[in-house]
Amino acid sequence: MATTPNLILPFIDQNQSQKHVTHNEALTALDAVVQLSVIDNALAAPPPSPADGDRYIVAAAPSGAWSGKAGYIAAWQSGAWMFYAPKPGWLAWVASISAVFVWKGAAWAPLVDIGSPMLLAKAAHGGKIDAYCAEELITLAGATTNSSVLIPNGALLFAVSNRVVTPIAGAASYSCGVAGNASWFGSSLGVGAGATNRGLIGPNPFYSDTPVLYTAAGGNFTGGQVRMTIHYLMPTWADA
Repeated sequence: MATTPNLILPFIDQNQSQKHVTHNEALTALDAVVQLSVIDNALAAPPPSPADGDRYIVAAAPSGAWSGKAGYIAAWQSGAWMFYAPKPGWLAWVASISAVFVWKGAAWAPLVDIGSPMLLAKAAHGGKIDAYCAEELITLAGATTNSSVLIPNGALLFAVSNRVVTPIAGAASYSCGVAGNASWFGSSLGVGAGATNRGLIGPNPFYSDTPVLYTAAGGNFTGGQVRMTIHYLMPTWADA
């Protein structure tokens, strides 16, 4: 069946019977991906009771009905999960963290900083340095949880701070760091509501987009939320 080149919407053939089936399939796809707004981008398994039209960005290492669909748009339509592969440049509003993400060809990334940027200095030919605070509300689950908001490539990181918003269940404490250094920003951290940690390390440069890693201690995470803030500077080279 012939399709459109970008959204892969099916064409109605000249002599096709039941033309309404193809037409409705195309409308269903448009309803899923146009003006894209998803509920969450941190789930690796389908929610238990989705409503018709609910959409999600499938997180890494998905399971169940979402198995093998990491990064896809999962839409609950007519009682079943439908999956749509994003193309570079697609934008999605993620309601759970009030942020816009862009598909960069291999991963979803924040379109702009999530938080408060401030220009510190700018030279005559465009070289500058900005200060950023990027935030995310992290819902903890399993043995480890990665942030969706990333420490960006090129950042000069000073700290990753945390505040427990909803009491953490299942784990006696937790560590915060990155892959290969799971406690870089803190270990044996408190699980009660209001517990905080500054996570000072800096300044340290990062040369690739890097998620923040949360690791449970004394049992797996079975609930709880942490408000994470990434504190960093971002230098930009001259434009001429």
